[in-house]
Amino acid sequence: MSETLRNITRFVLFLGLQVYVLDKIPALHRFIIPVIYYLFILWLPFSVSRFWLLIIGFITGLSYDYFTNHPGLHAAACVLIAYIRPFVVNLLTPKDSSEFNYREPSAKAMGWAPYSVYVFVLTLLHHGYLVFLEWLEFGSLLDFIIKVIATTGIGMLLILTAEVLFPRKLKFRTNVA
Repeated sequence: MSETLRNITRFVLFLGLQVYVLDKIPALHRFIIPVIYYLFILWLPFSVSRFWLLIIGFITGLSYDYFTNHPGLHAAACVLIAYIRPFVVNLLTPKDSSEFNYREPSAKAMGWAPYSVYVFVLTLLHHGYLVFLEWLEFGSLLDFIIKVIATTGIGMLLILTAEVLFPRKLKFRTNVA
């Protein structure tokens, strides 16, 4: 399967899972909201340029906004993590290219500790910004902090569960021009 087709399939799968399964789950608590659609952005190959990351992030968030009737809310959060992603990847991957030659982030490629930090930082940014945009209308600071922690925790649980249940084959970058 080509890389483009695989990424389109992931996009449809994650968006469908979010809209038709996770959004239909009755609320466990007012602070706990299971969100996983942005994992599509986290699993994009390292070779995607920043410009295309921003475009893909915007389309991903806008697609989910279409289903939830929140115009621009999720698009803004997805563009933020798409913008920050290359910085986090550069911090967590070895500088020597001979040590690190994988095509996309995964627990097998990066190791569990760097991958967990990568996912945690981007999940915290996504949920923090999303809750902040919602919080501009109403709420207290304690509610804001609790909701960010709770949604980040459930997001981490879902992402790490997906990583364990659906391991991806490691794809290596080649130096062929």
